[in-house]
Amino acid sequence: MRAAILRQGDLVVDTLPDPVPASGQVLVKTLACGICGSDLHAHKHGPHMVEVTRRIGGRQPMDLSRDIVFGHEFCAELLDFGPDTERRLRPGARVCSVPVVPTAQGPRTVGYSNDYPGGFAERMVLCESLLVEVPNGLAAEHAALTEPLAVGIHAVEKANVTGEEVPLVVGCGPVGLAVVAALRLKGLGPIIAADFSPARRRLAAQMGADEVVNPAEVSAYRAWADRGGFDDSAGSLMGGAPAGKRALVFECVGVPGMLQQIFGAVPRGARIVVVGVCMEADRIEPMFGISKELNVQFVLGYTPEEFARALRLIAEGDVDAGALITGKVGVDGVKAAFDELGNPERHTKILVEPWR
Repeated sequence: MRAAILRQGDLVVDTLPDPVPASGQVLVKTLACGICGSDLHAHKHGPHMVEVTRRIGGRQPMDLSRDIVFGHEFCAELLDFGPDTERRLRPGARVCSVPVVPTAQGPRTVGYSNDYPGGFAERMVLCESLLVEVPNGLAAEHAALTEPLAVGIHAVEKANVTGEEVPLVVGCGPVGLAVVAALRLKGLGPIIAADFSPARRRLAAQMGADEVVNPAEVSAYRAWADRGGFDDSAGSLMGGAPAGKRALVFECVGVPGMLQQIFGAVPRGARIVVVGVCMEADRIEPMFGISKELNVQFVLGYTPEEFARALRLIAEGDVDAGALITGKVGVDGVKAAFDELGNPERHTKILVEPWR
């Protein structure tokens, strides 16, 4: 099979042996696969990602001396079954899946495992029990957006919203846009979204933000207050909870310094959900959080139920997944696409279609 491969730090196109499904696994053909910000991080910060994965534990890190095929946001066609499978779906069915394969040695992440190539290859091996069938009529390119939408849904679920918050989304890349969509689907608002990019601000409005802000011109926190947010920073430290809506901030940028910037800007009692993945060491001043009694929640991924719900929402037209797609490439175009995704005015989500 042809694939775009991370090899010795470079992205190259080559032919690899077709993967063979083991017990409980299936063989699929990749129809469409999104390029994720995590793929860009892994390409740029691979050694650091490996080192951090080792320190965290629980997952086998990538071996950068061996080939790796990225791609975990995918829609695929079911081709064949390995041994000990239930065969509940027919060959030819289009499927999505949580990109994890359980093994006797522990879970392996499709797209970040040397042994389980991702969707930047023509074929993949997936876990049969985690397959979710794509509803008839839904385009593969839209179904491939299930994974990033599930990230936004999970972030909003972990925020434990009560409806008494004014949400602010900082950063409107694919993750921030998924958070905006998930907030809208829950009926929460008004939703404030902030990004320097005009293109991303337009998409945030399209996804459901009630107000979009250019931080270079208007303070996102001023816009939050104008929309009904309550700042009791000057109130009594020992007083009860004041009337008004609290700040609920989703950090969807993932660069050093952003958390401290938010700590300094938010009012007392704010909740901060960290969705953006910062790949470098960062610095915060805990006294800001202590003085303001901030609540910080870090999030990762999604549950299988949230993943399946994301696919249903796209299929039912509740989320305009097509609005996020700004380009398509075959495996030969992956390396250039990684470079182009650095320009937010040109691209939001580029899909890899290995069969091209």
